[in-house]
Amino acid sequence: MSISVFVLLMGACKSTKVASDGKVDSKLTAKTIIKQHYQNQLQFKTVNGKLKIDFSDGESSQGIPLTLRMEKDKVIWISAPLGMVKAYITPGRVSFYNKLQNEYFDGDFSYLSNILGTELDFEQVQNLLLGQALLDLTAAKYNSDIAGDNYQLKPKKAAELFKILFQIEPKNFKIASQQLSQPLKKRLLQINYKNYQQIDKWILPNEIAIAAIDGDLRNTIDIEYRNMEFDRELRFPYKIPKGFKEIVLKKNDL
Repeated sequence: MSISVFVLLMGACKSTKVASDGKVDSKLTAKTIIKQHYQNQLQFKTVNGKLKIDFSDGESSQGIPLTLRMEKDKVIWISAPLGMVKAYITPGRVSFYNKLQNEYFDGDFSYLSNILGTELDFEQVQNLLLGQALLDLTAAKYNSDIAGDNYQLKPKKAAELFKILFQIEPKNFKIASQQLSQPLKKRLLQINYKNYQQIDKWILPNEIAIAAIDGDLRNTIDIEYRNMEFDRELRFPYKIPKGFKEIVLKKNDL
């Protein structure tokens, strides 16, 4: 299965609108900004809707509509039309199959982490989709600054091998952009949230642009959310078809 096929796996409500920009307050401390970010995180049981995803690896581009279903902290389920490609992600498992190539993967997060060029777990993938910080911002101390229309956070103590940078938009204190890099390994994960939408009382990303660089390899993924709904009863049907060939990662793929 090509990397692009798996990455591609990655109004029902009456009123949906893109949230407008707020204004930054230069008096806010980094501690307050981080506190507001976590106070405004989504509290829901389930979310479902449609995704439009465009993927490019620099040589070819693909676009596909997908169905997304999520039970918070438990499962992320994604399906292509007619179930031709389907993914089932839980805190301990990443599994997907591709009927076009009669193959499947069933293992840990190493495959997904390899695609995005940085180690990820379930919570981080969920946070990426919801506009939350990939890392725990309460685990370190940050300096705050103003960058354009956003708050910018940098660690007070910079890591030697790992660089991080966060920007938080001021209206809803959701992530505007987050960057994780390993300069010595020439790895970079850049995630930009172009705007947010309000669905009833919830604030959810509307468009996300992801760039993953690993040496000379560059993957870009653009995600657009459509017709999102919260707290419906959902099913997550998933069964790997019989006779499919298992994808086994090689050491140099990790």
